[in-house]
Amino acid sequence: MHVYVLLYNPGTTNEGIHSLQLGDRNLILMFECADDAERYGLLLEAQDFQRPSVVGIDAKEVEEFCQASGYECHLVPRGFVPTNDAERLFLTPPERNVAETDWEVENRVPPAAESEFSEKELNRLRQQLEKLL
Repeated sequence: MHVYVLLYNPGTTNEGIHSLQLGDRNLILMFECADDAERYGLLLEAQDFQRPSVVGIDAKEVEEFCQASGYECHLVPRGFVPTNDAERLFLTPPERNVAETDWEVENRVPPAAESEFSEKELNRLRQQLEKLL
């Protein structure tokens, strides 16, 4: 079965898949219809998210990824009608979002460590190095 998922930075080293956090679970949505996935992506963008790419993929691949990563997946069928608040999240993203994505945390450059040398010591070392040239 072919489904559509929302990917950030597809084909790059910091590719990420959109997921929902429901309690202690991370849920990946698999859309049966590309238009539904595109609409969801536009709603995310309207909430100041980076706009995800809608990518078609085999459902088995998503399920295997979820099993290996400790995620769960949920199929959002064409014409889906929610019956409770949790299911509404399958059609409309939550208003509260993660402030920083996993790939942003991983790619963050740590602040420069304070130098263990004083300015005077650095100037002395610099002069010694210049003398070598």
